[in-house]
Amino acid sequence: MYDTQYSEKAVGSAQDIKIATKDVNVRYGANHAIKDVSVDIQDKTVTAFIGPSGCGKSTFLRCLNRMNDTIDVCRVTGEIRIDGEDIYDKRVDPVQLRAKVGMVFQKPNPFPKSIYDNVAYGPKIHGLSRNKADLDDIVERALRRGAIWDEVKDRLDAPGTGLSGGQQQRLCIARAVATEPEVLLMDEPCSALDPIATGQVEELIDELRREYSVVIVTHSMQQAARVSQKTAFFHLGDMVEFDDTDEIFTNPKDKRTESYITGRIG
Repeated sequence: MYDTQYSEKAVGSAQDIKIATKDVNVRYGANHAIKDVSVDIQDKTVTAFIGPSGCGKSTFLRCLNRMNDTIDVCRVTGEIRIDGEDIYDKRVDPVQLRAKVGMVFQKPNPFPKSIYDNVAYGPKIHGLSRNKADLDDIVERALRRGAIWDEVKDRLDAPGTGLSGGQQQRLCIARAVATEPEVLLMDEPCSALDPIATGQVEELIDELRREYSVVIVTHSMQQAARVSQKTAFFHLGDMVEFDDTDEIFTNPKDKRTESYITGRIG
């Protein structure tokens, strides 16, 4: 069903590095949540972050579009570059950054607006359309990318909150890609969904990686194995191991990774 890492083993070093991080540390007051994480994330690849609850994977994900800026006690140090640009440079506007680095959250969170306006909101505030016809095209393209156009094209004026959970999450993915991002971050995007909706979103993730660098935090090792080509294992704030997904799951180098995968920790 899925185009997994086993058929796409040729991801490798030849692919462009989209996100490069070096010695990233995150502290919430006295709590040292992320410790010296350095990783290169490739373009047009799904990279999964796995690890026990509270290990730092979501905290690190939120560094990649400066969502941690919204937390007063949070301090991020180190270097994070997207296409070579330091995203923590004072000249970088976080709002513009988040148009380039879209995010989908754990719980579907459509705006209390119509399906159309959910998707049109970002392009409007970022000035991506010149007129209504332009905006219509952007909305349709985003809904098609979110694999939900055929289900909603005849009720674009209906509230987004009236959709099923799985449809709401695909609407949120469509909303995230409407601003033409280059990176898509997903924080446990299927944890609130039933198995059928999860399967639909996983197939969509596989489609999206043809256009975007996708980074997904998941508590499900099976999901990481199905959708990702690269996997990073986090434990107690450390990134313990990062490798091709099939290597992580079949031949882990670190005992902690092996213990997590076999169920001895976590």
